[in-house]
Amino acid sequence: MIDLAKKMRAADDFLHHLYVHMNEINQFVIFSGLTFHEFVSSIGPLQNILLLKNEYEDGSFNMHTQLEFVEERSIRKFTKKATDSKAELCWIDFSDEKRLNLLTPQEQAELLYIGHKKEPIRSPFYHQLQNKFVYLANEDEKMSKIYFRDLQDVEQLLANLFNAIIQDKERSTTFWRRKVKESIPSFTPDMLSNFREDIKDGIIFSMYKIEKPNLAYVLELRNISDFPFPDEIWGELNTILKKKAEKIIEVH
Repeated sequence: MIDLAKKMRAADDFLHHLYVHMNEINQFVIFSGLTFHEFVSSIGPLQNILLLKNEYEDGSFNMHTQLEFVEERSIRKFTKKATDSKAELCWIDFSDEKRLNLLTPQEQAELLYIGHKKEPIRSPFYHQLQNKFVYLANEDEKMSKIYFRDLQDVEQLLANLFNAIIQDKERSTTFWRRKVKESIPSFTPDMLSNFREDIKDGIIFSMYKIEKPNLAYVLELRNISDFPFPDEIWGELNTILKKKAEKIIEVH
């Protein structure tokens, strides 16, 4: 019993927790615990984004759609402003403004509907826009609903997110110990693709670090399909973590 108590970890003993629930048919994923900044950092370079709902004063204005947009070169600045403002954020990416000007009145109405209702009337991927994502988040970023043209991008996002956390942890450790590690453990998209079926039910990822006998990072998966509302899990996190993890990945 004593050994079991020692192994039991509270929520604060983990480096990160992330809720993920994939709807494969409609090509969207619900996240809780993922910020806009983390999404942008983990998904790779974004193209221009059309703001369906957000108050941003430094963007450009498209006369055809009567909507603000952020050019690719200004994404970093926008990300910081959006993170600081905590305002509701809804956007769709697009390749260039010339294509934006090709949107029909029907398609423009569909985009307005997405921004208002947080769901599309039909597929939210437009030939004219060549968009990869539709990003819908509430004010406090506790929950985001993201449509992916290619669902394999989800595994890449997860791998990049967890690896960035590992790198930050190792950089801080290296600074204090003044010891450079030859290699830093990392997760791959292929490792995380093994969780695709589990993610369809709604899961929480929890990651922690092992120092001895060898350095390792562990990612635990717990099914929480019995929580219909993602924001409810955070108040029950310690109770959830008492349940044995269904799956575990360890990287050295």
